[in-house]
This record gives sequence, structure tokens and C-alpha cells, in this order.
Amino acid sequence: MRTLAKTRLSILDLVPVTTGQAVGDALRNALALAEQADQWGYHRYWLSEHHNMDGVAASATAVLIGQIAAVTHRIRVGAGGIMLPNHTPQTVAEQFGTLETLYPGRIDLGVGRSPGGDYATMEALRVNMITASREFPERVRELLALLEEEKDSAFKAAPFTRAPGERLNVPVWMLGSSLISARLAAELGLPYAFAAHFSPARLHEAVAAYREHFQPSPCHPRPQVIVAVPVMAADTRLRAERLMHSLYQKALDLGRGQSNRLRPPPERMGWTPQERLAIEDQYAAAIVGNPEEVRSGLQKLLESTQADELLIHTETYDFKERLRSYEIVWQAKQQALLELS
Repeated sequence: MRTLAKTRLSILDLVPVTTGQAVGDALRNALALAEQADQWGYHRYWLSEHHNMDGVAASATAVLIGQIAAVTHRIRVGAGGIMLPNHTPQTVAEQFGTLETLYPGRIDLGVGRSPGGDYATMEALRVNMITASREFPERVRELLALLEEEKDSAFKAAPFTRAPGERLNVPVWMLGSSLISARLAAELGLPYAFAAHFSPARLHEAVAAYREHFQPSPCHPRPQVIVAVPVMAADTRLRAERLMHSLYQKALDLGRGQSNRLRPPPERMGWTPQERLAIEDQYAAAIVGNPEEVRSGLQKLLESTQADELLIHTETYDFKERLRSYEIVWQAKQQALLELS
């Protein structure tokens, strides 16, 4: 049975931009959070590619990964993930091969099949999603061929050109929230990260399908699962619930076609019953509460998913509240370790 004491904890950062905040300050917060996470002992720090969202500053993902790797020392840094329809496999291999060369043994590459934005994003990035969806498996195979350690790749891909850092075996993760991504990860023998932080509905079904159909590969002899989960921890349950209202408001705005920056928790949520139901479904996997409640929630999630690792996603209007939430999560793991010893 998976236990919190023996499970790796990692961080997923979308680099939220709050109302009235400069984008540069949001980026500097990401650097500060990564430095603190490195000191605490979190295992990974992943950044997600999003576009055309006023409240998200992680668009130039590879650039930001390099900056965060430069100010940390131990923690793994990577993409959770790079949206492969937006890039050629050659470009991604060059970027992450370069990062791995500069920070050996610390770089991860998670890939997803969405554009990380809306229709305007697809148009701006020249992405045809019909073609991109059909070509996604082959793009993944081509990327693996460019990064694979062996010269004669098992993934036959063309064109195949030299890339900085080739054959360094940068770890590639498949990201997703559906059976499609789960089955592709299993077929290719890749580790799998499920995005329960925004789409938890098929979590257990997808993880079960991935494990059932997993085909061992040279780098991954067994299935490996990360579950990304929203967590809002505070010193009291009342405060944690209050902080979640900022995320509910953000989701409500997006559902109404408005990409706004993260606001302070509103006094009341002006949602319809249908909107409330949709947002509660979106955050059905969220773990919200005081330190003991958060610890219990993390343990229950591990028991139900048997995940190898948890990727914690937390956004708050006040950066200090965000740091405190991650600190509470880390303290929960340390307390579990003390009780085990």
C-alpha cells in the first residue's frame, strides 16, 4: 500500500498572475517558490505550457525551466508539460537536450496533446488540431528517437537530425486526462502523469487502463504514475475553504469566456447552480483543509490510485499563503515519516 511517508511529492506551477501584479513579479515568485521547494525536499518542480491567458505566465516554458534550474541545486525541473502540437519534435529535442546538458540528471520532459490555449492560440501558433491530434503519436515517437540513448532508435522516425544533448535520455512523460493518453503511454512504455488538478473525472479509469496495457521499455520496465492534484492547505479549514474561492472565481470567469488574473477570494460566488456543479466537478479531486485534513486527504488519494508520486498544484492570491500551503503539505510528509520510524 502506498503511504505518504514513502511517496515522492512534487510541485506543478502554472505561474499565476494576480490582479494588479506585474508579470515579472509572478515570474520572480516562481523562482522563489522553486528555491524554497528545493530546500524543503520536494522531488520535482514542473511548469505547464499555457497561452493567451492573462493570469498565467508560463508560456515560454523551456526558458523558465532554465531559469529555475539555475537557481536550484537538487530538485528536478521540467515541463508538465510541453504541448507537442505547438512545436516540432526537433525543436523540443534541441531545447531539452540543451537543458539536460547544462543541468545533467535534473531535467524532465512531459508532453501533452492539447494546444494549451483557445482557438486564437491555435491560429497564432499555426496549429491545426485535427492534423495535430492525428499526428501526435508519431510526433512523440520522433521526439523519443531524437532523445533516445541508443544510436539505432527503436522508434523509427524521419527526418532525424542531430540535436544538442542527443542520446542523453531526457526522461519523457506522457501527460493527459483521458484513456487516449493513458493507452498511448502504455503502448510506448512511458511513465504517465494524470491531470486530476483540472479534469479528475476519469482518473481511476485512465490509471487502471495504463497499468493494464503497459508495455515495458528499456528505460521503464514497469508502469509509473504521477497524479497531479489541487491542494489548498491552511492553518484552519475555514481559511483553506476561503482561499479556494479565488480558484472557483477563476474557473467561473474562464467558463464565461473571460481570462482574468487571479483575484482575492470573493465575499460570495455569483454562480448559477449549473456553473457551481461544473466547477465542483472540475475540483472534485481537490484536497482542502487544515494540516491534519490535508494529510488524511493525501493518504486517501494514494490508497485509491496507488500513485508513485503526487504533483501538488496550489494557487492563491497572496503568495505567502501559497508558500504556507506547500509548507503544510511538506510537513505532513515529514510527520508521516516520523511516525513510521
